Amino acid sequence: MTDHLSSRTPLTLLGTGAMGTALARAWLVAGHPVTVWNRTPARAEALAAEGATVAGSAAEAVSANRLVIACLLDDVSVGEALSDADLSGRDLVNLTTGTPAQGRARVVWAKARGARFLDAGIMAVPPMIGSPDSGAFVFYSGSTALFEEHRDVLAVPADPRYVGTDAGFAALHDVALLSAMYGMFAGVAHAFALIRQEDIAPRDFAPLLVSWLTAMAPAALETADKLESGDYTKNVVSNLAMQVAGSATFLRTAEEQGVSQELLRPYLDLMARRLADGHGDEDTTGVVDLLRRL
Repeated sequence: MTDHLSSRTPLTLLGTGAMGTALARAWLVAGHPVTVWNRTPARAEALAAEGATVAGSAAEAVSANRLVIACLLDDVSVGEALSDADLSGRDLVNLTTGTPAQGRARVVWAKARGARFLDAGIMAVPPMIGSPDSGAFVFYSGSTALFEEHRDVLAVPADPRYVGTDAGFAALHDVALLSAMYGMFAGVAHAFALIRQEDIAPRDFAPLLVSWLTAMAPAALETADKLESGDYTKNVVSNLAMQVAGSATFLRTAEEQGVSQELLRPYLDLMARRLADGHGDEDTTGVVDLLRRL
């Protein structure tokens, strides 16, 4: 058992906030030697008690291992933490939330310092990390060689999903999925607001809402197919003309219920614009193109 554990890849983790701590614990449990650093040293004490080595500086932590993982506040924090570190020959994996442009700039920055680089987007909250059945996964983009070499290590905290050599793709996938999530949350908020003052129990309404959204989710597959084919009229069940005609009912109902239209109206306005451009026989896929022109 000792020989097995001693073969585990050692790694350095910069950042021991809630997510960083969860990541470190997953690797420690799996038997990986972990060196950690945090700007506030006290936040690394719990991990020290669990077997992690605490470095006095980020540069010291980087020098300890070839594989260096950053999970910090933002992209600026990554640059500041690594400003004095020697990255030559290191493999840098950036698990810090950022934008596609920041990922693309950071890979250039890392290469200039002699490091291979992967950017990442974590699709999980800390309690999901290290739990195989939680559904947690992480997008990675950048160096294919780095990803393949360390795939097993990266798989410890969450399922690793490589999305391309463009270092900006991990952040782009991350933000695109989260943006869709917030759009769904907006719809959920509006739906609950409509029934809020009525004799309708939210707990009774919620299962209906979940079932309906689950049934509607596969529409994304149809949208993808239309975007790739360029034919927005293919297999249309409810065309745009019909949907826009019915949209007044949604707005009127909100007004009657004393609910703001601000979450709903922007999307309905885009539908109306697309219809006005002469696309009444399509579904709502064309809204994507309107957004691209904004």
